[in-house]
Amino acid sequence: MRRDDRRDLGLLLLRLGTGGVLAAHGTQKLFGWFGGHGIEGTGQFMESVGYVPGKASATAAGLAETGGGTLLALGLATPAAGAAAAGAMAGAAAVHAPNGFFNQSGGYEYAASLGLTAAGLAVTGPGRLSLDHALGHAVNRGWMLPAAFAATAAGTALIVGVRNRRLRKAKEGEQEALFEEEYME
Repeated sequence: MRRDDRRDLGLLLLRLGTGGVLAAHGTQKLFGWFGGHGIEGTGQFMESVGYVPGKASATAAGLAETGGGTLLALGLATPAAGAAAAGAMAGAAAVHAPNGFFNQSGGYEYAASLGLTAAGLAVTGPGRLSLDHALGHAVNRGWMLPAAFAATAAGTALIVGVRNRRLRKAKEGEQEALFEEEYME
């Protein structure tokens, strides 16, 4: 097998795996598929972790994951697909960051892995076994990569920043206990 063929096959496998996982994850949010909670349940969760309004946040995250994942798997509009998925995963990583890196402790390892893989695919391109290639790269032009990442970075920074400010402000109103309960007995 030629090196170019191996590269294209490898990109196809990465796109199908990463895109499929992202799309499935997004449909949990949007439709409640695969054991998910749908817009209503996900919206409540989003509010509880500081993404307000919850339903709009759930919808945006679900669309970025489902749409970005599906487009990545197909190799269509790869710059926009990878940037959207990476942005959604940056938002998820922000939620898990206080728990450290590793997923087993509730950390951001999983979100970071998916986001970095999606970003890497956007930068590398979909390969020849893709709809982008079949369509002459009509929606995979060189200028689209920096534009997609700039727009996604700005939107993600704004949304995560507002969330973080909201959480800090809520925490300012809380007072820690002066004594541990075990000493009060």
